[in-house]
Amino acid sequence: MRLTLRALTVLCLVTLIGGAAARAQTAAATAAPPDRAALEKKVDEFLNAHARVNSFSGSVLIAKDGTPLLSKGYGFANIEWQIPNTPQTKFRIGSITKQFTSMLIMQLREQGKVTLEDSLCVYVTPCPDPWKPVTVHHLLTHTSGIPTYTGQKAWAEKMMMPLTPDQVMGFVRDLPLQWVPGEKYAYNNSGYFLLGLIIEKATGKKYEAALAEMILTPLALKDTGYDWTRTILPRRAAGYSGRGPALGNAMPIDMQQPYAAGSMYSTVEDLLEWDQSLYTTTLLPEAAKTVMWTPFLNNYAYGWNIGQADPKLFGGHRRMAHAGGINGFSSVLIRLPDVKMTFIVLANNDGANAAVIGRDLAALYFGQPYSIPSPAAK
Repeated sequence: MRLTLRALTVLCLVTLIGGAAARAQTAAATAAPPDRAALEKKVDEFLNAHARVNSFSGSVLIAKDGTPLLSKGYGFANIEWQIPNTPQTKFRIGSITKQFTSMLIMQLREQGKVTLEDSLCVYVTPCPDPWKPVTVHHLLTHTSGIPTYTGQKAWAEKMMMPLTPDQVMGFVRDLPLQWVPGEKYAYNNSGYFLLGLIIEKATGKKYEAALAEMILTPLALKDTGYDWTRTILPRRAAGYSGRGPALGNAMPIDMQQPYAAGSMYSTVEDLLEWDQSLYTTTLLPEAAKTVMWTPFLNNYAYGWNIGQADPKLFGGHRRMAHAGGINGFSSVLIRLPDVKMTFIVLANNDGANAAVIGRDLAALYFGQPYSIPSPAAK
């Protein structure tokens, strides 16, 4: 496999947070936000170039105050049948799932069923002794020290197999902690997998059922859910890898394995509804949201990267974001809460770096430098 689930996601996250890496710069024509027609023209030029050079395909949404300024599909949801992507196409969103998992944990905290200081071993069995100091907070912030299962060679060889949660955690259960919990940060799918087990223990329900009951149904997110491979799911995109002549179907993965760390699907339209709900107290009180969005180490809070204002990026506005990468798919959701802007990119090619595209779409909108890809010189 060319890139693991973890490697894809980390690539997106590093690109999103890392700032203005050296790249070819194309100046936008004006510092003023473009009108809708001008915006669509610029976005089309930008994404059509990504399609030509990087085989990008997917759906994109840009919104202001919850109102879409652009919502459009590019390329094909199924290349073999030439079925176009649309704003209603369902994509696997990978680690954007972590936002929903952290919300479930915080809701359970409000109900008094979970505390952030609880040991992991209160909820998960078998639980090895080295895991006893690991708390819910450590899992949420990628600071537990538990190795990530998606980084293990043995897991990569079995990712397409229908393994139980206990079997998945077996890839790391006997490994030593990488550091004392809370001391360091490293992006970690094991932590959010274990949070899914905590949610099941605290609710007495499967993660999928708790997700639907506590988030998806209250928000009427009818095009979002747990992406079981066997389920007949209308308008689901197929996933691809590679570019140009090397483009092909993505390596399979059994969707129980990403679980609470990355097994959801959604559309750009539903993710905008999710984004807008976060401005309200429908799911969580303001004080609890403040806790959820307070970064601990490496600008990571609970399921969100929190980026401070930088005059060179995102129009100079602070941002909240998360990227996702899973076999055949790349995704990003970027929120600029001070100006209520939203940028969503869902791609059904894991070689398309959605975090880079989302960052550049924001630059395009705000009249800052961005990159238009061009074919490599021969």
